[in-house]
Amino acid sequence: MSIPVPALDTRAGWSIRIVDAVTGEALAEHEPDAVCETASIGKVFLLIEVARRLEDGRLRADQRVEIPAEHVVADSGLLYRMLDQRLTVHDAALLVGAVSDNLATNALISLCGLDDVRSVAVELGYRDTSLHDYIRNERTSDMPWTPSYGTGRELADVMRRLGAREVISPAVSEQVLGWLAADTDTSMLADAFLLDPLAHPDAEYQGMLLRHKTGSTSFARIDIGWVQGPAATVAYAVAANWKDAREDLRAPVVDAMRTLGEGIRAHVTGRARDVGDE
Repeated sequence: MSIPVPALDTRAGWSIRIVDAVTGEALAEHEPDAVCETASIGKVFLLIEVARRLEDGRLRADQRVEIPAEHVVADSGLLYRMLDQRLTVHDAALLVGAVSDNLATNALISLCGLDDVRSVAVELGYRDTSLHDYIRNERTSDMPWTPSYGTGRELADVMRRLGAREVISPAVSEQVLGWLAADTDTSMLADAFLLDPLAHPDAEYQGMLLRHKTGSTSFARIDIGWVQGPAATVAYAVAANWKDAREDLRAPVVDAMRTLGEGIRAHVTGRARDVGDE
């Protein structure tokens, strides 16, 4: 292993795995099989199912998406604030990739069917990782326990396979990566890459190309991704939960994530942090 894991706040539960995206060799890990609540991360499996249906013709990119009244939600995203909410399938998926849009997520889950979306992770061979439920404004005891869950090992693997264009088909993988290229949340591990958070679909600072997805709640931070540089390519998953902690641990958690991100940046670029593009 060649990427150091920093001291981690033991009040949080962690699941971490970073691998060479070409060889699959582990570069860093900590409790990679621990199951964490992963907030919005499971939306990746929704995007995979939508991309598959676009490829096989069950959905059309310009098809309008209906928003079921029982699944109207707010919070993460932009659609709930928009005056015109008549989105196409493609644009709803783009909002999920770009701003983890909850309302667009629920509309697409309803369109595809929750059971079919849940089955994607199983089909890909994952036992402890999945999108589990719709996004809810309030999660009561009679509902599924979390919108998504997963382990560092399995989440790093799905990003590695997407980067290798091995998820379902090359076209499906490419489409999902295209939606994730618009992700505007570089507040966690990816902050260390120093990319333009609003515009990094192409290789940017120090030649890094990033495709990633994040998830946040009041007790969780998760960042999973695939990042290519001039020296190496890695897939990573870092999840932290502190549901039972007495304090809000986002500061030490995000600090550790940024340290891991700096290790990844140095590994994939082979450059010092302040040496820009040549």
